[in-house]
Amino acid sequence: MDLKHNIRNMSVIAHVDHGKSTLTDSLVAAAGIIAQEVAGDVRMTDTRADEAERGITIKSTGISLYYEMSDEALKNYKGERQGNEYLINLIDSPGHVDFSSEVTAALRITDGALVVVDCVEGVCVQTETVLRQALGERIRPVLTVNKMDRCFLELQVDGEEAYQTFQRVIENANVIMATYEDPLLGDVQVYPEKGTVAFSAGLHGWAFTLTNFAKMYASKFGVDESKMMERLWGENFFDPATRRWTTKNTGSPTCKRGFVQFCYEPIKQIINTCMNDQKDKLWPMLQKLGVTMKSEERELMGKALMKRVMQTWLPASNALLEMMIFHLPSPSKAQRYRVENLYEGPLDDPYANAIRNCDPEGPLMLYVSKMIPASDKGRFFAFGRVFSGKVSTGLKV
Repeated sequence: MDLKHNIRNMSVIAHVDHGKSTLTDSLVAAAGIIAQEVAGDVRMTDTRADEAERGITIKSTGISLYYEMSDEALKNYKGERQGNEYLINLIDSPGHVDFSSEVTAALRITDGALVVVDCVEGVCVQTETVLRQALGERIRPVLTVNKMDRCFLELQVDGEEAYQTFQRVIENANVIMATYEDPLLGDVQVYPEKGTVAFSAGLHGWAFTLTNFAKMYASKFGVDESKMMERLWGENFFDPATRRWTTKNTGSPTCKRGFVQFCYEPIKQIINTCMNDQKDKLWPMLQKLGVTMKSEERELMGKALMKRVMQTWLPASNALLEMMIFHLPSPSKAQRYRVENLYEGPLDDPYANAIRNCDPEGPLMLYVSKMIPASDKGRFFAFGRVFSGKVSTGLKV
């Protein structure tokens, strides 16, 4: 509560089976709570027996992660901050339509949302429902296009077709966001070139935003990162033969879209090299990318090798957590415009002001979003969020 600029309260929302719990695993692994090797398979946030059995999330589960950000990554961050350590309170919510009350309970106590969309199925009915709920609660969204591994392994999609698919998914999400726009939130639409869209494969624990690739290529092309990010999306084509950028395809066989040439194809090449066990080709490629593998990892084959290489090169946790920290609001920022949603009394009394200022010295305002039965009879654990004031063990409220 003392470092209120360094807290992010966010929920993971999506249609059923789009990969929320699996993706959450990758983030939990980054915090060292579970081993990286099993991330994606344990479904850490599915705590009930019936959830494991059915393979769907039924109850929202909260988890807190500490993330220390490098100075290198923070040099582009414009917002207020206190040091490099961030606390991310993350709630994994169900995607099934029957449990949407759980989503509402989760959204009330968060300020931002990671919207997960399957890159093959695209925006579905429940994606729209949860987005509408989130924007109704004045929650700022960021998007991740998930299950990228399906494009490379299962469907073998070529770059241009994949780009068109992702573009369509992002557009569909933006149409919904524009429909339920709130003047207090401002523009909530998401754009890959602004860093508010990530591309992820939750099952294999890797993800990237265009920021990752812009950093790699900015020095090579001698432009700054923000300029490079714009070139990696939209109607920007590059021809290695002429070494020229154009805004439309010149029709020459070497001319390709920036995203395809510099993001999609390098990943595809690495994945194919791993899957075909062409290790003599793979090590020089990884050396160029500055990826070092441990000696026992070099013994891996096929899918296991591909998973390790991708996790080391593009770790999901870094891309997604940095996107959340950069683009989702801290409580001190969010509570200013969310106070009307949270508090029903007069908006100029001391309680409303304490919430608005996220004031640790103000009166205690605590919202309990759900009650969890304890093992001994008749007692409950209250799960909630402190909006102002302080609460401690033994305190009577």
